[in-house]
Amino acid sequence: MASDYLEVVIIGSGTAVPSRRRGSPALAIQAGGTFLLLDIGPGTLRAMLNYGLNFNDIDVLCLSHQHPDHVADLVAFLFASRYGLGYTRQDPVWLVAAQGFQEFYHRLRGVWGEWLEPPAGLLNVKEMTTDREDILSLAAVTIKTAPVQHLASSLAFRVEHGGRAVVYSGDTDWSDSLIQLARGADLLILEAANPWKVPGHLTPEEAGRLAAHAGVPRLVLTHFYPPCDEVDMAAACRQEFAGEIILAVDGLRLTV
Repeated sequence: MASDYLEVVIIGSGTAVPSRRRGSPALAIQAGGTFLLLDIGPGTLRAMLNYGLNFNDIDVLCLSHQHPDHVADLVAFLFASRYGLGYTRQDPVWLVAAQGFQEFYHRLRGVWGEWLEPPAGLLNVKEMTTDREDILSLAAVTIKTAPVQHLASSLAFRVEHGGRAVVYSGDTDWSDSLIQLARGADLLILEAANPWKVPGHLTPEEAGRLAAHAGVPRLVLTHFYPPCDEVDMAAACRQEFAGEIILAVDGLRLTV
């Protein structure tokens, strides 16, 4: 019987900058019998194998925005889906992204042609609005999105199952819409890209303040550029947030 718990695996806790310790952004959520992948940065498909995850099993692929460090392995995934001896999936994959994704996908196909065409009937694309919250209800999970301050097409995601909820920011600056999306969630996963302020991203102090405003009990900081490994990111965050603070590392597993 499928569990009501949400199982989270951090596949990549880093950025576009190569790191021995951290891969590019990606995380998996097991929600009952549904496997969701949130972002798919370069190297994600290979890294998944290290954590017992198989690209055949992806049911829902959520893209927070179209920067290469969050989406580059989409090309690898679509190409691998054509591998008839190794890709055995029979049910369609949902690809959930912001309005405008179809145009982005069209441009990718302009480069790679038929090699980015998955087998017929195996891909459903759902574009979410970028000016307000949106919702997609599937059999086992509910996915809610809200626009955040990064790109015009940037989204945060809320995954709900069995009365529990996990929220993932993707890349974001301070966003009231993200606070609203995260209210009542059991776990909030926020980027904290640098110890100092970079427009379009959160500092650990800002991430802590945002989590405090949302009233969540547990906070995961992720999307760390190399300077983050030289300072105490948790201590900085703790100035603003009194709940549990977890610093992401590749392979981190959490139960919600």
